[in-house]
Amino acid sequence: MFGLQEKFIILLSKIEKNKVQKTEVIMENLSETKTTKIKIIATGDVHGAIFPYDFIENEPLNTSLAQVYTYIKEQRAVKSQDVILLDNGDFLQGQPVVYYSNYEKYDGEHICSDVMNFMGYDAASIGNHDLETGHEVYDRLVKEFNFPWLAANAVRKSDGKPYFEPYTVIEKRGVKIAVLGLITPSIPTWLPEKIWEGIEFRDMVETAQYWMKIIREKENPDIVIGLFHSGIDSTYNNRCNEDFMNENASALVAHKVPGFDLIIAGHDHQECNMVIKNVEGQRVIILDSKNCARLAAVASIQVKKCGDRLIDKKITGLIMEMNSCEPDTEMMKRYGGYINMIKKYVSKPIAKFTRTVSSRDAMFGNSAFVDLIHSVQLEETGADISFAAPLTFDSKIKKGVVCIRDMFKLYKFENLLYTLKLTGQEVLDYLEYSYGWWFNMMSDKKDHLVLFELDEKGNNRTAGKFYNYSSASGINYTVDLCKPAGEKIKILGFTDGRPFSLDGVYKVAVNSYRGNGGGGHLTEGAHIVHEELLNRIISATDKDLRYIIMRNIEEKQIISPKASGNWKAVPQEFWIKGRKKDYQVMYDN
Repeated sequence: MFGLQEKFIILLSKIEKNKVQKTEVIMENLSETKTTKIKIIATGDVHGAIFPYDFIENEPLNTSLAQVYTYIKEQRAVKSQDVILLDNGDFLQGQPVVYYSNYEKYDGEHICSDVMNFMGYDAASIGNHDLETGHEVYDRLVKEFNFPWLAANAVRKSDGKPYFEPYTVIEKRGVKIAVLGLITPSIPTWLPEKIWEGIEFRDMVETAQYWMKIIREKENPDIVIGLFHSGIDSTYNNRCNEDFMNENASALVAHKVPGFDLIIAGHDHQECNMVIKNVEGQRVIILDSKNCARLAAVASIQVKKCGDRLIDKKITGLIMEMNSCEPDTEMMKRYGGYINMIKKYVSKPIAKFTRTVSSRDAMFGNSAFVDLIHSVQLEETGADISFAAPLTFDSKIKKGVVCIRDMFKLYKFENLLYTLKLTGQEVLDYLEYSYGWWFNMMSDKKDHLVLFELDEKGNNRTAGKFYNYSSASGINYTVDLCKPAGEKIKILGFTDGRPFSLDGVYKVAVNSYRGNGGGGHLTEGAHIVHEELLNRIISATDKDLRYIIMRNIEEKQIISPKASGNWKAVPQEFWIKGRKKDYQVMYDN
């Protein structure tokens, strides 16, 4: 039997022993706890701005991927962190650098896969302008990329499985980062089906919910990133948050689908660094790096783990200006030969212009700039009517020798040329829709000609997008500035003297973006259901419109562009005063 004193001593020894054991366990756990720093760098909507040179304007640029790569190398040199490099689409359209590799040069590796592999991208999502190049180009790039090209909601029609990779998992020092890719589902409203043949596009929110469950259960990641080629403003183009297949659903996914830590948005060319709460009250950072490699989206992640168990994670986001970085010398040297080849390509003379044309004129009325496009569309299709809009806000092609680079000023995108079948009433409704978003209803000479709205800073901005300022050629008509939207247009007849009838059926030339419902002119304006548009197509070109315009101009050699005068705004004195006033608003300021 132990006495009271002995029992107390034994008890104390047990307590001390337990303290030692607990201390040892704590020390052991502390030794297993590991903090990892990861830097996410994301580009998006690069649009061919790979090198610090504008091949269209024939002048140096102070931003490009070559500058971004300088920043990337600096960050990779920091030993205390790991770097993950991402891109969220629309790489393949814009500068002649990519156009040449898409359509003119087929031997050797595509410039985009060459550059992105060289820069060491870890993953990318595909954008609508990447798909615009057609199966031949983007299917080839899937094979050439050393990283996965993501789009979980672009699925094969044959079996419903993703056409591209849905997601990827990147591991850095024991930290698992899952990256889910999504693309705006509005592709069928802009691009002809033969370009995306065999693919179906699904809603972003539903797709994210489906794949988030799989990612969580199968991969158990520490961090989940959304890499979305889709904008943030879900109300854009008169949409609402609850609309199915919303074009710009990045913020909707962030809010409605729990599990994301960071979302890289794009497509809308808007700079964004914001934090929102999802339906479970968790913080989600959304970053958008605008376009053309002017900015980079950067997220700093710090993860604390004990073995496989996540203890804590912290994420901060910022948008980095790239114009302070010098172009990477290694990259510039590596691609010097390609750069010189493109400079030579765009400098090839194709014709002579007898006068200068500017897209500025097209913002306010009948213009030589857009009528040049109209004339080619009518000539190539034999259509009765042509619809076209200025695709650049401020471009000028000077009098004299015109080169290939000038065709990128005249026609920015790689649209195809359609010939549609429309009734006279649909032609009228199309024009009413176009001018309803273009011209203001004026009550006197002091009013604005152009329909403006106020931005968040209280400045005037156009209510409609300039690339939707679609005019017509082949018919004569007036636009009454004193009438409200829907009552502005009076069609007087065909330019060749034929009568125009609302009950007639006519051949109409449009680009494929418009012909597939882009801008809403045919669907909301002419009230043609989207499924019916395909039945209205009489013919479609195999080559893009820029190529067709370029060959047409090259064949003629001497071009005397002029405004056809087939339409005008009335009263003329209102138009003259309004044009002068709004020119200052849109250009002099």
